[in-house]
Order: sequence, then structure tokens, then C-alpha cells
Amino acid sequence: MGVRAGGWRQLVDYLHDPHRVARFQQLCGVSAVSSAQPLANGGCSHGAGARVTGAGEAAAAAARYRGATPGSLSKNGVACAPAAGYCGDTAASSSFPSPAATQPPAADPKKKPRRTNSLNGEAGTEFCIHNRLLYYLFSLGTELGNELFYITFFPFWLWNIDPYVGRRLIVIWVWVMYLGQCTKDIIRWPRPASPPVVKVEVFYDSEYGMPSTHAMSGTAIPFSLFFLTCGRWEYPYVIGLLLASSWCILVCLSRLYMGMHSILDIIAGVLYSILILIIFHPALDLIDNFNLTYKYAPLFIISLHLGMGLFSFTLDTWSTSRGDTAEILGTGAGIACASHVNHIFGILPDPPLVALPFSPPSITFNLIARAFLRFAVGVVVLLLTRAVLKAITIPLACKIFRIPCTDVLQARKRMEVELPYRYLTYGTVGFVALFLVPCLFNYLNLS
Repeated sequence: MGVRAGGWRQLVDYLHDPHRVARFQQLCGVSAVSSAQPLANGGCSHGAGARVTGAGEAAAAAARYRGATPGSLSKNGVACAPAAGYCGDTAASSSFPSPAATQPPAADPKKKPRRTNSLNGEAGTEFCIHNRLLYYLFSLGTELGNELFYITFFPFWLWNIDPYVGRRLIVIWVWVMYLGQCTKDIIRWPRPASPPVVKVEVFYDSEYGMPSTHAMSGTAIPFSLFFLTCGRWEYPYVIGLLLASSWCILVCLSRLYMGMHSILDIIAGVLYSILILIIFHPALDLIDNFNLTYKYAPLFIISLHLGMGLFSFTLDTWSTSRGDTAEILGTGAGIACASHVNHIFGILPDPPLVALPFSPPSITFNLIARAFLRFAVGVVVLLLTRAVLKAITIPLACKIFRIPCTDVLQARKRMEVELPYRYLTYGTVGFVALFLVPCLFNYLNLS
């Protein structure tokens, strides 16, 4: 028994080892910048892994390199000895290279992380991309789990394809993301260490890593779409299953490529998402029927989602996960309340069962033009709604709870500001997406 436990422990350690992630990044053409890299506090990194940071270390570096040549790099008055080569150059020398040797190559593959850290504003250090195709492919994969994707994909599905499937897909998405974010704050496992991992993305670096919520959403969304459309739409199901699998694999590998998760985080996220789907998918009929028909459904929906948000905010200190959780819960509450109102007024009614299964319509210019116009008008309305609510809710919450609003980022780290801002803003966005925007389409004859 002890041998078996030891074997499992070794497997967990192996899958959680950041060197496995770094090796995958190297295979995909990602490497740390090997030249001296000035840091924000005046330190420098030397080679692929050595780094000089902190006030004492910066002072030591200044003393060590005070006699550096005029061509050496410096930051905040601290002279730094350049390392040999650029972007993986393995040439080494104990003396300073000539100015010609320190020039980057003409086709400089150096890049900065895709977005700054949302907690402290750090932009991260430079890295090298040697395979641009994989960089853009995995950048697309990681965007499939970000806000920009959600605020465009879900509305497009609701407005142009099938509101019935869209409502139920959002229910699954809310529960998957909520449970994933809360589990992160309970387990509190850090993300892969850097070095050896190269942080291609640092936006979510302040969150914990286990499980990967990108892997969870990248599993739940495509496979839920597949199961919800099977028997409802006529299409080659083998192709649908292949597309769902490819979507899931792309998102999962993109998180390794970005240096945001270990292999264990990814596997746990996929398995956790499958478990949630097994539990919630059979209950979708009950949940959707309750949202549509129960007299006091809106009151229950708002109270439940708000209570879930309050619980999640007590799990840990501020991070992007808390704001994202409130955002997801608000969106889910807004969509569910709009579904109830739509049912009362007969907006976007579900077709009769005798009309099933649906056949995909013929692709014509008129169909594409109307779909694009609906999407463009709807997204503009949603972005305006979000901008207006954001401008109102943050100062209002600060005023009500007497919190200084001069620094918005610091103010949003308070639960009294972040929870109402996210919940009200995205709850309204969700309600507008499923109720007001379809009403606008009817008025503009775009339905």
C-alpha cells in the first residue's frame, strides 16, 4: 500500500513539475531572453535563469560592475554586464562582447507578455518566440477562455443560432467556472515557478493554478455544445465531436505554452469539468424550466447568485479570480432573469418539438449580412451598457461604503466595491443581451 501511495506521489510530483512545462515551451519555440535584461527595480537578469533583484542585490551588482564599459546596459544608474548573445545564443565569454556582438538580429523574435499582471501592473520580462505560427495559434487558444470571447461568443449564439441551447450552455458555464474559481482559492496551489517556466502571459499570474479554469471552460463549452445540439440539429456528429476535442486540446495546450499551468493543473481541470457535466447536464431541463416558469424565479436567481458571490469573496484575499467569479455570476443571473421575462412576453420562444431536428440553413449573402448586422448592433449595445454601468457603479459603491475612489484599482480590491460593480454591471449586460437586444432587433426588423 505504501509503495502504491509512493508511486502516486511521484506521478503527482512529475505532473506538477514546472520543468515539464518549460520543456514543452522549448519544444514549441519559446525561450527566455539570454541577454542582460533590466528589471523594474533596477536589477538585471543574466543568462536564461540568473537574476539580480532587490535593493541589496542591485547595490551589489552596482559595485560589481561599476567599472563597466560605456556600452554596457544600465537601469536607474545601476550598470549591468551584458550576457553573450540574444534569444538563445549559446556563445559564452568571460569578457564583455563588442557593441556589434550585442546588437539583436535583424529579425528580432523578442516579445513581451501578452498582457500586464492585473494585480500589480507588472509587464513581465521579455522572451523569444522562434515559431510564430504556434505563438498565434496558442494565443487564439488561450483567448477562448477570456472575457472577450465570452462577451462575443455567447451573444452570437443567442442572437443568430439557437437561444434554447445558448441559455443552457450559459448555465453549465456559470457552474463550471464558479466551482473552478472557488476550488482554486481553497486548494491554493501556486502557478508554475519562473524560472524555469517562461511567462508568456502574466495577466492571471496573481491567481492560484489548481485547477485550470481555462481547461475547465475549454472542456465544458465545446462538449456541452455537442451534447446539446445532438438530436436537435442535423449535422455530421463525428465532425462535431472532432471539433469539440480539437477545441479542448487547443485551450489546454495553450495554457502550458503560456506558462500559466502545470500538466497536473490541466488534467485536474479537464476531469473536474467532466464531473460537473455528468452532474449538471441531466438537470438542465429542470433548471431551465424553473427559470422560465416559476413565479418567483428572478428573486431566487438573484439571491442565489449573490450569495454564491459573497461566499467566494470570503475564501481568500483579492485576486482576479474573485472579480471574475462575480462577473460570471452576474452574467448568469442576468441571462436567467431575461429568460423568465422573455417567456412571459413571448420573446424568442422555443420552437415546438415537432419541428425538430433543425437543418442548417443555406448560406446566402443575405443570411450572413443579417447575422453580422445583428451581431454588430448587439455588441455595440452591450459594450455601451458595460461602459455606463462601470462608470456608475464603482463611484457609487465607493460613496456608499465611504471608500476613497482616487485609486480605482485599489478601491476595487475591496469586496464592497468589486462585488456590486461586477455583479450589477454584468448582470445588466446579461439581461440586455437576452431581452433588450432582441427587442431592438424586432424594432429594426432584424429578427
